[in-house]
Amino acid sequence: MSMIQDMQPAQSSATSPFAPHGTKSTGKSGVDDQQDRFLQLLVTQMKNQDPLNPLDNAQVTSQLAQISTVNGIEKLNATIQAMANSFTAGQSLQAASMIGKDVLVPGSTLQFSGGSGRFGIDVGQAADQVEVTIRNTAGAALRVLNLGAQAAGSQILEWDGKTSDGAQVADGSYSVSVSAMRGDEKIDAQTLTRATVQGVSQDNQGVRLNVGTLGTVGLADIRQIL
Repeated sequence: MSMIQDMQPAQSSATSPFAPHGTKSTGKSGVDDQQDRFLQLLVTQMKNQDPLNPLDNAQVTSQLAQISTVNGIEKLNATIQAMANSFTAGQSLQAASMIGKDVLVPGSTLQFSGGSGRFGIDVGQAADQVEVTIRNTAGAALRVLNLGAQAAGSQILEWDGKTSDGAQVADGSYSVSVSAMRGDEKIDAQTLTRATVQGVSQDNQGVRLNVGTLGTVGLADIRQIL
């Protein structure tokens, strides 16, 4: 017990900026500590001012306004950080609920297995004509799907594994691309790959989903949950 008492003054002197003046640390927050430092410095400045050249009232008011502004900004930052942490925690729970589920994410890979190959497209705006081309690993076109007019948004598509001449392809990996036109204008469109969510992680980009060989994607990359 005596050892703890002997050590306390040394700790206080090392951690408190006012220890040399006999001021004890109160364990206040950083914002309150900064405000206390400013006020003590201001009071010291006023005590030691030249009676023949006292501090200007406008200068004192300006300094008080500055510390009030800094204090407000610090508290606002703390509030925003707390909200961000809460939002991230909510995202993590949402992402964890998708583990084991199939999703559509941006990508050009199509896995054909068991007589079916599911993928998707995402069209930026309404199109008069949409075409999807399926190719083998060598880049040769196997099938062109004419989807006609399509509304804006994402949708799930399914390939039966038949080539343009009616032949049946073997199970495996293929690639898919999409082209969308409105009149003579080409509009934005992208293909979506089917993947299974295998895990959830978090980095400086936020919550990430592990989707196997496709790597990781963000929650915003999920177009549909199958």
